[in-house]
Amino acid sequence: MRTLKIKIATLGVALATVGLLGSGCNSLTKTQKGAAIGAGAGGTVGAFIGKAAGNTALGAIIGGAVGGTAGAFIGRNMDRQAAEIKQTVPGATVTREGEGILVKFDSGILFDTDKSDLKAAAQTNLQNLAASLQKNPETNITIIGHTDNTGSDTYNQTLSVKRADAVKSYLMAGNVASSRMTVTGKGESEPIADNTTADGRAQNRRVEITIVANDKMKEQAKQQAQ
Repeated sequence: MRTLKIKIATLGVALATVGLLGSGCNSLTKTQKGAAIGAGAGGTVGAFIGKAAGNTALGAIIGGAVGGTAGAFIGRNMDRQAAEIKQTVPGATVTREGEGILVKFDSGILFDTDKSDLKAAAQTNLQNLAASLQKNPETNITIIGHTDNTGSDTYNQTLSVKRADAVKSYLMAGNVASSRMTVTGKGESEPIADNTTADGRAQNRRVEITIVANDKMKEQAKQQAQ
């Protein structure tokens, strides 16, 4: 019974936080929203929200939030880096979320159909992204591969991992430390569009890269908040 009550309380906080971000905080900046997420929910609930939403990238960002004034400090750092990536990596969709950054590449930009070898044209984008990651070393990076639902679950899962690994390898070649990066493949399990249409399937074939503060940046942020 006690465990059930804890789960219900946790869910209540999570839903309240989602409601706050979805409606009452429409006028807030991304930095302010990042502070609100961490202060209201904390990392554990943040990860729960992302998982419940079927969104690994969102979970990675919200799950690492510290919130409060420290979260706002981190958010300002992320604002600067997000602006830089938008300017230097034109092939990516760059979104500020909470205390982190979500960088999304449609798979067609990076790979030929059904392939996991990077296109030559994709390499400039990833070189520029690697340069930004090098200049901002106090972050952790998660690379998440996704596919549409064409083919078997097993095949799509394997392809999504291979594509995420290919991105990681190229960033490592650009002197981004392997220890900063985590790779995961989600196959067809986290669609963002309708798989029954060609346009929807194209949107679902993607690689997402999340950028969040590492322990050093979090500690600096907490000191700044004192």
